[in-house]
Amino acid sequence: MTKPILVAVHEHPRELATIQRELLGRYAADYEVIAEASATAALELLEALRRIADAQVVVLFAAHAMTGMTGIDFLHQAHALHPRAQRVLLLPWGTRSAIKPIVRAISRGLIDRYATQPSRPPDERFHHLVTELLRDWQEQQHAQPAVVTVVGERWSSRSHEVRDLLQRSGLSFDFHHADSPEGREVLERVARPTGPFPVLVRFDGQVLTNPTNEEAAIALGARHSSEEGVFDLVVVGAGPAGLSAAVYGASEGLRTIVVDRETIGGQAGTSSLIRNYLGFPLGIGGAELCIRALEQAWSFGAETSVLRPATGLRVEGDIRILALADGTEIAAHAMLLATGARYQRLGIPGLEALVGAGVFYGGGVTEAQAMEGQHVYVIGAGNSAGQAAIHLAKHAKRVTMLVRGGALRASMSEYLVTMIEANPTIELQLHTAVIDGQGTGRLESLVLRNQTTGETRTVPAAALFVLIGAQPHTQWLPTSIQRDSHGFILTGQDLPVATGEERPARQPLPLETSLPGVFAAGDVRHGSIKRVASAVGEGGISIQLVHRYLADLRSEAR
Repeated sequence: MTKPILVAVHEHPRELATIQRELLGRYAADYEVIAEASATAALELLEALRRIADAQVVVLFAAHAMTGMTGIDFLHQAHALHPRAQRVLLLPWGTRSAIKPIVRAISRGLIDRYATQPSRPPDERFHHLVTELLRDWQEQQHAQPAVVTVVGERWSSRSHEVRDLLQRSGLSFDFHHADSPEGREVLERVARPTGPFPVLVRFDGQVLTNPTNEEAAIALGARHSSEEGVFDLVVVGAGPAGLSAAVYGASEGLRTIVVDRETIGGQAGTSSLIRNYLGFPLGIGGAELCIRALEQAWSFGAETSVLRPATGLRVEGDIRILALADGTEIAAHAMLLATGARYQRLGIPGLEALVGAGVFYGGGVTEAQAMEGQHVYVIGAGNSAGQAAIHLAKHAKRVTMLVRGGALRASMSEYLVTMIEANPTIELQLHTAVIDGQGTGRLESLVLRNQTTGETRTVPAAALFVLIGAQPHTQWLPTSIQRDSHGFILTGQDLPVATGEERPARQPLPLETSLPGVFAAGDVRHGSIKRVASAVGEGGISIQLVHRYLADLRSEAR
């Protein structure tokens, strides 16, 4: 097998030699480095490499200004030959003021990154970018050592669920189909030829057969909590709002614990790329952002406990007690509800029966590579749907977005609309709804209806990714926590004005619910802005409100 390949193109010999020296000096042991002095020669080389079965072009570097064609044109043409390669446009020093056309090229999906070309050796800023690209490639290839090997049945919903949880938890894993040569070898080695599936083999040889989520979490070390005593703050939900609260709460001295019914990240954790989050101009994966936040919370001493559904909340004096499905109870002086919202279900029996077997709720981060050469569909018109379509287009032969309305711009950020319109792999079908689907063991076709004409048609489909609406997970809460007609939690000024005996001793704080000492932040809150940045902001603000509440408690106790 050949080494993964890095290709650099620059017409000026001195600059090309500098780029080649930097790449060879740092990466030659593990990557093949090819330098070309013309765009035409580089395209001929890439065409030849395309015919080699195991050739993997990982990163393409091209100078911005070249004769014959621009660097942007070259990278766009190269993308057709090697669609998995990351495309980096190299700029000479001092050209950042003329960056607007390059940013537009990124928005249109013509290039992936830009960087100042390396100068004095070693150019660590340049290597920071290259290392980040290579790390992302390795993660996509599952090239890092696996914590666990998963063997599952093809198109099994349970197998999909396990892989999704591992992906979002940041646990490296290998996956093999049970009927593949690699899968059979693993099953024979651990003496589990018939399962039950999925079979999980930990790095040290421990075997779990079709474990519950809780059993898998304990075995793989996804629990990091000590629940004794009374916490200052218990955060329910480990999405952006909850993780933000954990970071700020723990860093400011509050004994904090975060629990989640699934794993970290919430709905944001399923996003393949978040481009409009402050500080990440070229985007960051939702799962990676949340994993970084989790590690930051740990560094300040926050406890975390995932795959533990909350089932109840009650008050005992100044203590708020959270009940979990396994019978555990966690006591705290204050509580933050950050359980977010999940994608609305279609409620179509034929499709619900195929969830995990071609029908997926979420952005397809786990399943994208399995869609190679397939025609897949995405339902939704929000940012998450747009991110999913763009990510899937890197692998699928064709991606069709189904939108009930007549436009995307009313509900999707402009940068995503621009990228979708510029991507030839993505097709947009407006005024279209899914009304049914069929398949034996896996999704094979969808029934679509034109909302304007009423016409229906059946189309072949390898997969359907559903990212519509938002339903809060609040049915477990007591009636003392008031919600709107859709189940979102009312806080602060949105709470109805109480009169008579129901009037509280004080007005609720801005993010405080109708139950004193219990706050809400992020998508679960009525009136919230459904964006990662706003959820992070509310999580941080909530800590200042918790401090005010705890200070009032202490003053009352004197």
